[in-house]
Amino acid sequence: MQPIQSSVLASLAQRCPRCHQGPLFTHGAYNLSHFTDMPEHCPVCGQAYEPETGFYWGAMYISFAFSTGIMLVVGVLLYYLAGDPDTWVYVSAVALVTVVLAPLSLRYSRTFMLYLFGGISYDPDWANHAPVRRRG
Repeated sequence: MQPIQSSVLASLAQRCPRCHQGPLFTHGAYNLSHFTDMPEHCPVCGQAYEPETGFYWGAMYISFAFSTGIMLVVGVLLYYLAGDPDTWVYVSAVALVTVVLAPLSLRYSRTFMLYLFGGISYDPDWANHAPVRRRG
């Protein structure tokens, strides 16, 4: 598998920030019992996915920004496309869309947290200077 050259595309595909090949999550986004499961290390290059204990607490702020954006977009769309409906329609629509997109919001907030604040940069030549793992 060829690595994705762009870090933006690799983050959108939820791939390892160092090799751009290994998946960040072990199950699908809508597997509701396991959608938060991440391997400890990249299965391709061995990069640790949690740089320090409690690292992903900061992803809550990114998730909050996503939820706020979702609420604004749904509200504006309802206002212009549905002709400013009653308040209960706004509340119901925003709640429904936010709950449906919550697994994706959590995953992308973790992904962006790792890419922006994890201190890991893309290394297209990682295989040439990766530590050799001995079996035995």
